[in-house]
Amino acid sequence: MNSLRLGRREILQKCLALGSLTILSAAFPSELIAAWEEREKLARKPTPWNELGPFYKKSAPHTASLRAPGDPGIPLSVSGQVLDVRGDIVPEAKLEIWQTDHLGHYDLDGYRYRATLISDAGGKYSFDSVMPGHYPDRVCQHIHYLVTAPGHKTITTQLYFATDPVFEGDPGRNFSREPLLASAELVRPVVLRGDPKNVFADVNFELVMERL
Repeated sequence: MNSLRLGRREILQKCLALGSLTILSAAFPSELIAAWEEREKLARKPTPWNELGPFYKKSAPHTASLRAPGDPGIPLSVSGQVLDVRGDIVPEAKLEIWQTDHLGHYDLDGYRYRATLISDAGGKYSFDSVMPGHYPDRVCQHIHYLVTAPGHKTITTQLYFATDPVFEGDPGRNFSREPLLASAELVRPVVLRGDPKNVFADVNFELVMERL
């Protein structure tokens, strides 16, 4: 039997004609179907899981300033937005973040380079830090994230940097050099600004949560 492959619009129109879709609105059906299609374009894949690691500590301070004045290393600003898979904003999500200093050392006694953030009404978050260093047990520079929000599945993941020398400028091809990476999705572009004597790095990292 030949199967008829219908697009989403044709399926919705057929459902409407057969009575399996009812529209309770003053808008024309074609307008609502178009709005449905636009909404589906906003759908996002959930942020991939990545190892929690052994250096997580609860109760990190609520601060967006991980970098103290005079800290060595390349200053780093990370910003992003927390959304769900339908593209809806997730406000008041709790983001726990931890990383090494520029030499690859975790603070195991205190809370340097550890923070708790809360996404704002627009789902946005940001923090200032330094570019983390490499250390013997891990191949790539990274920042850990643990993200929770009521009604959503927890995100355990890590942010990686496209400028990491390990990737040799091509994370799409070389991401597998980091054993914990299954794809290049968690490797984000880096924007450098400033001048040769004062270089700053900016990274955007969007987080997408699944609903329970």
